[in-house]
Amino acid sequence: MITVTLPDGSTRHLQSPQSGADFAADIAKSLAKKALAVKINGELRDLSTLIESACAVEIVTADSAEAVELIRHDAAHVMAEAVQELFPGTQATIGPVIENGFFYDFARDEPFHEADLEKIEARMKKIVDRNEPITREIWDRTQAISYFEKIGEKYKAEIISDLPADEPVSIYRQGDWLDLCRGPHLPSTGKLGKAFKLTKLAGAYWRGDSKNAMLQRIYGTAWVTDKDLKAHLHMLEEAEKRDHRRLGREMDLFHMQEEAQGMVFWHDKGWTLWRMLENYIRERIRAAGYTEVRTPILIDRKLWEQSGHWEKFREHMFTSETENDIFALKPMNCPAHVQIFKQGIKSYRDLPLRMAEFGCCHRNEPSGALHGLMRVRSMTQDDAHIFCEENQITQETISFIELLQSVYADLGFNEVKVMFADRPDMRMGSDAVWDRAEGALKTAVEAAGLDYELSPGEGAFYGPKLEFHLRDAIGRDWQCGTLQVDFGTPGRLGASYVGEDGARHAPVMLHRAILGSLERFLGILIENYSGKFPLWLAPIQVVVATITSDADEYAKSVAEDLKAKGLRVETDLRNEKINYKIREHSVAKVPNMMVVGKREAEEDTVCLRRLGVKDQQFLSLSDAANLLQGEARAPTGQLSKGE
Repeated sequence: MITVTLPDGSTRHLQSPQSGADFAADIAKSLAKKALAVKINGELRDLSTLIESACAVEIVTADSAEAVELIRHDAAHVMAEAVQELFPGTQATIGPVIENGFFYDFARDEPFHEADLEKIEARMKKIVDRNEPITREIWDRTQAISYFEKIGEKYKAEIISDLPADEPVSIYRQGDWLDLCRGPHLPSTGKLGKAFKLTKLAGAYWRGDSKNAMLQRIYGTAWVTDKDLKAHLHMLEEAEKRDHRRLGREMDLFHMQEEAQGMVFWHDKGWTLWRMLENYIRERIRAAGYTEVRTPILIDRKLWEQSGHWEKFREHMFTSETENDIFALKPMNCPAHVQIFKQGIKSYRDLPLRMAEFGCCHRNEPSGALHGLMRVRSMTQDDAHIFCEENQITQETISFIELLQSVYADLGFNEVKVMFADRPDMRMGSDAVWDRAEGALKTAVEAAGLDYELSPGEGAFYGPKLEFHLRDAIGRDWQCGTLQVDFGTPGRLGASYVGEDGARHAPVMLHRAILGSLERFLGILIENYSGKFPLWLAPIQVVVATITSDADEYAKSVAEDLKAKGLRVETDLRNEKINYKIREHSVAKVPNMMVVGKREAEEDTVCLRRLGVKDQQFLSLSDAANLLQGEARAPTGQLSKGE
């Protein structure tokens, strides 16, 4: 007899092995109709999988958390079948699930076109209507390689050849079409439904290596319901409207070019935005007890070897050789901060010591991964390191979390999700040290009263970390802030303090950032606000525009009065119609316009127009200036000027 435990804790007893599908049918016919897969002892499996011994079983339906990933996985396979039906001779390579969707890479002599996506979608829907059964087979390795070579699928044959010797060759048959895949899959193509959409074409190198052949990648998205699909497509439309690269051009904030891939050319207005954000963070961390330092960008490889970065991070580092020495552009600031800590003797009375830097770092990201401000090679981090004793970790974590939440709220982000990332496979330090570090961080985050989700194996190579994901105006999550507990790096680099016992001890090092990188966070801010920044952040806060040239001198004096109030102001004295000026500055997302003509000049008044607001305000110049001065104060009340 086989005892099966259900999610509610109840048990059922089987007289003989039974498939997941039959087990669902025995519970209820309605459940069998809804069943998509089965979880056996927490592992997602096909419904055809036999339940052969005592275990915990859960039937996966469309309401289950795992459903959407299953559907996306099958959508990738159905797309590949559709492509090969429509375009014979096309080779299918790999097709994984990704965040919010899926893709498949194809090898084909002729390029795909945007118009092909509709044809492929239509064929996918026919395959769904055919309700082809999906079944798993285990093949002999030699047989599998021979089969795929025979039908011209050289990439599949290469994948199989590279599989570990003890890994079975798993083939999924989908009607008459088949593919190499570990699974699991839905029981039939009909279970996929039609809540999918192919979204774009792109190029991709085989196995991500630029030395290999260029393939054609088709992206798509798939959801459990049409409602979910429509909501996602609406979000994509909104995201396109808010694209920071387009807004960066329209608002004259920055540009990027081939001669400096992954680097940003900040224009005057963009650099003003940068300075306002940097100054705001500077004031917040200064008030929180941090000192600010500056460390070299180029550092000898010897330091990176001692810290462990040369071994673990070398491929992402830019290097330079001079006088037979090898230097590296720093990819992060932590080893340099330890060098400052080491200057002079430190006592336990000096701890915690909070050291911050707006440090310029460089990482050799692949060119294909670069994406505007969101993925760059040169970045400035709002980085800081807290050197403390082990018994100070909890309080320092609580204080940091309070600061981070306050900053995010000031910047317009009130929804924050916390992930706990534990030890990765490639790491430094013993398991005992990792046990201490993970235990200390869990104790601290729980003391802070935060709920968190586990992100297994995603910690830094030197310690576990908390990741803070903020949600933007259209529902996207961005991982920005981090807090990492590091018991190893200070000791490896020879840092110590004199404890209360008179002995020397290595401090614990808390690595922390709130924004992450200023470049990426500014990209997030641009998209979150769609360029319509809070007044304190807006690069230009007011444009004074004239109706006629009679008001030119008055407009200049208005601008001077506003500047005296600490506002960032431009004048528009061009010989253009006022409606043209209003439209142009609206596209540039200027939050306020003061329109002045002959009457305003005579009465010492202004017509105040707000971005996105139809109604106008007719105010005295003094009242208007005082009103905007109050609105333009930064959240701390100390950064109203663009200094």
